[in-house]
Amino acid sequence: MSTSTRIHGLDTLRALAVTLVVLHHYVLFVSDAPTFGWVGQIGWVGVDLFFALSGYLIGNQIFAAMKSPGGFSLRRFYARRLLRTLPNYWVVLALYFLWPAFRGDDPLLALWEYATFIQNFALEPGSAFSHSWSLAIEEQFYLLLPAVALLGALWGGSLRLAWTAIALAFVAGMLVRADLWQEMAGQTHKLYFYFKWIYYSSLCRFDELLAGVSLAILRNHHPGAWGCLTRHGNLMGGLGLLSCAVAFWFFLDDRYGFGITVFGFPLMALGFSLLIVAAVAEDSLLRRLKVPGAGALALWSYAIYLLHKPLCVMAAKWMAQRGFGAEHPLTIAALLTLSVLTGWLLYKHIETPFMLLRMRYFPANSRSVTTDKVGKNSAL
Repeated sequence: MSTSTRIHGLDTLRALAVTLVVLHHYVLFVSDAPTFGWVGQIGWVGVDLFFALSGYLIGNQIFAAMKSPGGFSLRRFYARRLLRTLPNYWVVLALYFLWPAFRGDDPLLALWEYATFIQNFALEPGSAFSHSWSLAIEEQFYLLLPAVALLGALWGGSLRLAWTAIALAFVAGMLVRADLWQEMAGQTHKLYFYFKWIYYSSLCRFDELLAGVSLAILRNHHPGAWGCLTRHGNLMGGLGLLSCAVAFWFFLDDRYGFGITVFGFPLMALGFSLLIVAAVAEDSLLRRLKVPGAGALALWSYAIYLLHKPLCVMAAKWMAQRGFGAEHPLTIAALLTLSVLTGWLLYKHIETPFMLLRMRYFPANSRSVTTDKVGKNSAL
């Protein structure tokens, strides 16, 4: 899709994110057992890693285009977003509505809710295509960030104002989660409340997106600070792993507790942000490390994410009828292979043609027809 050199570190993080999600969904919807140990249990954080990557990569594209000679084009940005996200999404959404076996017994929301990407608002746990909640939040982010950035530029482009707004947004997210948690404490069905009003909520789950945007601001508007961070890539990577390890430990110990609900997501956002810094730092091990297959998984990750859950549920039933349970090694290997293979097929036959159209008609987010290096690896 692009002739620019890919950054292996970002590929590794994106491949890690989709792997974690697939393993977690296998445990949650297929095996209902600790099939992959603590990795499967904590695998839901792969979505948060996706959020941090999106915040950084999309923020870079917007802020770099705003600084370019041609200036940022909102029309081009939205056209690129639609060509990137909608084709795969609509194909999978059609499968949910037209193929009853694909959704099983899970109830579908109204089509207009999926079409407008508001399905995560008060989403009922157990709904069909429930994992699209994260896509809804990302689409809302894609809609709002460029508008906010342009408004900020019209108001003088104050960096102090931008950083104040980000800090206040982090605090607001924690306050909203704290208030909702207090309300959850008085509920009979606490987990139902947690997922419907906290876990799926746009107001509660933007920490990693904000952290990624913060990195993009540093890169584009604070070159000295960005240079200082990236000169110590391995240190940033180590600190990122430490932050993630602490957050994961608390989530594994008491995922629904007050403290981790309020403060765990910002801590995880910090850890993922530091890992992104390490992934792009010139001298870091993470940037240079080329994990076999990570580049392919990174390219196919969006398609894999969309398809893997319903296909694994259906395939597991088929395997069970033949005497292979969900924890049988053959079933695990078959379903994970199916997830990757079908993701590749969706990527090749749906995503790729539209990405080629995007490259032809909307090669960049700026009005000038140039491609900025910060866009590589994103396929965003």
